[in-house]
Amino acid sequence: MTTARSLDRTYPALRTTEGGGFVVHRPFPTRLLMDFDPFLLLDEMGPVDYAPGEAVGAPDHPHRGFETVTYALDGRFRHRDSSGHAGTLGPGDVQWMTAGAGVVHSEMPDPAFAQAGGRSHGFQLWVNLPRRDKLIAPRYQDIPADRIPTATSPDGRARVRVIAGEAFGVRAAIETRTPILYQHFTLEPGATVTQPVPAGYRVFAYPIDGTGLYGPDRQAVDARHMIVYGDDGDTVTFAAGDTPLDLLLIGGVPLNEPIVRYGPFVMNTEEEIRQAVVDYQTGRMGRIEA
Repeated sequence: MTTARSLDRTYPALRTTEGGGFVVHRPFPTRLLMDFDPFLLLDEMGPVDYAPGEAVGAPDHPHRGFETVTYALDGRFRHRDSSGHAGTLGPGDVQWMTAGAGVVHSEMPDPAFAQAGGRSHGFQLWVNLPRRDKLIAPRYQDIPADRIPTATSPDGRARVRVIAGEAFGVRAAIETRTPILYQHFTLEPGATVTQPVPAGYRVFAYPIDGTGLYGPDRQAVDARHMIVYGDDGDTVTFAAGDTPLDLLLIGGVPLNEPIVRYGPFVMNTEEEIRQAVVDYQTGRMGRIEA
């Protein structure tokens, strides 16, 4: 017999700007919630409709000590880095970048998209690396939309894209450094999902669109809120009301290690942060060639 986890708390996503001035909605880190171990940040980028020539992004900047997971819903994003890696993310594509010891990269609108304009929408999740992996070599996993496993519920009323973990009997193609689930569910009106969650995982939902009903008490929560489940069961439940529901379900096993943050560097000690700053300033993380 399964037991549905209760709801612990909800947090609103706060509007702010990043990079060259693009708007994000951020449930954490904020003054209400600094992190959700093993996760450091979740940003919903947009949605925003750009006129021709208006699109902005995040120019050259460094990372060390964690991973960035970029998931594109609309628009086209171009990334380049100091190791010569480059590519473009379009609708449904995922980039799982393990910064490790350090990398300088840029995340900008694709030139053709910037020239034409259009809708831009996506997510970026920061995943902390355990102490043992903080200084590993950088690695990229670029997964196009057609390689993201998908599945449908037995009643056909809910669908999922499995970025990490397993749902509806389908496993993800992406390899993760620590146990993680990252799933994009879309539910028809009235549909209900009961999703198994492994023991030890901390889990939250982030509705992208639609008011959902969460937990055994079917608490109604609007979009752009982080819904934190308790650890008192082996499943999480969510349902659509009278309209469709579109949401992310994200979870992982906490690292339970010290976290010291300084902008784009996340390490375990103040000394490691100071070293990261020195390494970046002296060019040891490289630079993006023109």
